[in-house]
Amino acid sequence: MSERITTPASRRTAQQTMALVERSIKRRRRAETRFRWYGRLAVFVGIFFVLMLFANIIGKGYSAFRQTYISLQVSYDPQSVDPEGSGTPQSLAQGDYQAVAKAALRKYFPQVEGRSNLKQLYALLSDDAGYALQRRLSDDPTLLGRSERVWVLARDNTDMAMKGRITRRESAEGRPLSDQQLDWIDALKAKDLIRLRFNSGFFTHGDSREPEQAGIWGAVVGSFFTLVITLFLSFPIGVAAAIYLEEFARRNRWTDLIEVNINNLAAVPSIVFGLLGLAVFINIFGLPRSAPLVGGLVLTLMTLPTIIIASRAAIKAVPPSIREAALGIGASPVQVVTHHVLPLAMPGMLTGTIIGMARALGETAPLLMIGMVAFIVNIPGGFTDPATALPVQVYLWADSPERAFVERTSGAIMVLLAFLLVMNGAAVILRQRFERRW
Repeated sequence: MSERITTPASRRTAQQTMALVERSIKRRRRAETRFRWYGRLAVFVGIFFVLMLFANIIGKGYSAFRQTYISLQVSYDPQSVDPEGSGTPQSLAQGDYQAVAKAALRKYFPQVEGRSNLKQLYALLSDDAGYALQRRLSDDPTLLGRSERVWVLARDNTDMAMKGRITRRESAEGRPLSDQQLDWIDALKAKDLIRLRFNSGFFTHGDSREPEQAGIWGAVVGSFFTLVITLFLSFPIGVAAAIYLEEFARRNRWTDLIEVNINNLAAVPSIVFGLLGLAVFINIFGLPRSAPLVGGLVLTLMTLPTIIIASRAAIKAVPPSIREAALGIGASPVQVVTHHVLPLAMPGMLTGTIIGMARALGETAPLLMIGMVAFIVNIPGGFTDPATALPVQVYLWADSPERAFVERTSGAIMVLLAFLLVMNGAAVILRQRFERRW
């Protein structure tokens, strides 16, 4: 038996090789460690900026859910609120209720005189104060000739001062409130005649030129009608298209062309669909502008590729053995799809639909192209009434110069994000609960 003879030279070569391998392994480990830290850093930076975004939005928008109100001891003087003296609803509707509110506010400051000073004093009240008193008297005509204490809406600048957004630290030239007005607000605060209360009008009112009267309800209703149209068109059409392409369509150049176009449409900028809706639905078919019907049709075109792709993926996930077993016991291809494939693929289809609807809820550009950017005060009552959508409302308020619209913009964004989180959370829960793993 021969023995291997190791020389000093061979031993050095082996040692050098081992040292080289160890250095290579150390380099790879350092590279892997750096790569892991790069990934952690990227995640940290992403989370950091997202938290900064949320902190900025919440910091500016949480105050929108509270509004300033002023307590007034009003007297429903028949001479002011019932000019005809008949006490009928028609006569009461012609009363000067804003004058009643101004007179009640002036009682707190009897020393204020002069047209300029009184104008500044009355500027603390919102124009909605008179309408609130009118609604109050219309609901209870027995108040005519009597007095009561009511809380009425303050103007947006008064609200900003109560929330600390307008202070004396600002220069008098760039400040919307004078020192005298700030003194009056402090005096009302000292007597507990002015308070911050829950802003229910933000959720129940439509849009307004006056920030303190503006709300999101009109935009929410417009978004609801738009999404209803989108859902009832995109879901059945998208699911039917996915079933046909996966289960019945023959593999040829035409189906390949359709699949390529569907994938490409999923990446088309949303404003292109707005241009298509403007050219086809409005200019050719003559459908009304600013209507949820047109908005729903445009968003249907935009969400169809997403729903089709998700539905096809859900159908592909169904094992072929399910189809073969159903065919083996005599089921027709249509029965195989409707009784076996479709129920098993439905959770994935619904997940894709919810994600597509969440994307449609946050879209602005296509709705701007079809005129849903119009200033709409009334709450839409149907699919063809003029309306706007929640993201478009955010765009409109962000373009307004008043300070109070800044917090309302952020508040509307918070509501929109809440809807999006709920919809995406529903998609995740739906997938985890009903998804089957084969």
